[in-house]
Amino acid sequence: MTLTADAGAARTTAPREATYSPGHPLDLMRTLGVLRRGAGDPTITVDGHVVWIGLRTDAGLATLALRAAHGEVHASAWGPGAAEALDAVPRLCGADDDSSGFDASQHPLVEAAAQRHPGMRLTRTDRVFEALAGSIIEQKVTGMQAFGAWRQLVSRFGERAPGPTPRAMFVPPSAQGWRRIPSWAWQRAAVQPQQSRALVRAAQRGDRIEQAVHRAEDGAARERVLTSLPGVGPWTSAETRQRALGDPDAVSVGDYHLAHEIGFALTGSRTDDDGMLELLSPWTGQRHRTVRLILASGVAEPRRGPRLAPEDHRRR
Repeated sequence: MTLTADAGAARTTAPREATYSPGHPLDLMRTLGVLRRGAGDPTITVDGHVVWIGLRTDAGLATLALRAAHGEVHASAWGPGAAEALDAVPRLCGADDDSSGFDASQHPLVEAAAQRHPGMRLTRTDRVFEALAGSIIEQKVTGMQAFGAWRQLVSRFGERAPGPTPRAMFVPPSAQGWRRIPSWAWQRAAVQPQQSRALVRAAQRGDRIEQAVHRAEDGAARERVLTSLPGVGPWTSAETRQRALGDPDAVSVGDYHLAHEIGFALTGSRTDDDGMLELLSPWTGQRHRTVRLILASGVAEPRRGPRLAPEDHRRR
């Protein structure tokens, strides 16, 4: 894999550009799709064949535009953090994804999905707190409610992403920014009180969380760091590690639908979390990858039960 800077833009308003050559199949849309929190996510936009991402880097805000063509990813970046954003392109595209030990042949459905999607990689953003914030907002609510809350809060309290984005895009608030969100704004976004409290408490330790998670030696140690935070359980920890660290073994135990879907796909019958973990045990160390492939297979249990009704905690 190589990342080469293109000669280019001498003007400050022009983008920095680079080309990433992964040296293996890469499905850019499917790899990065896990980062998108709903079609209206203000931090990620898909415009034709280009994925636009608003980023917060140590050097400042940045916007990345990524386009895959002829086995390469062409990247353009704007803003003070443009150089750092370009450095992150390989990791976003799954350069650190290690599938060694993964045996798709343990089940015909998984094997077929792996053959059909050879370019699906596990992305990583390395921004632990940002992934944690979004995952906390998604706790125990419908996707529609969570995506709406994320869109509303990030658009109002985040920062405008730099560059010629195809629509107004924003970078999520910093830890300090999440702490400053007033109580009425959480209520207006229909975020449950326990979620907002958990996020604000986590934001009080934002930098320390980043450092502790990155220092942890393995997934189990990172799980202990994250679940030591009030209001953060195994589901939130797994969702955070999947996005921020590309953890190939992080399983979202406690999800409202996941165990049912995995059980149906692998056995034809729904199961619970314990049953899901047993079914996934042949792929220990690579269970998140396996789940991604199962979901990509398109095999899904018919929905017969009532939809989970959103709870409204706004004052009337």
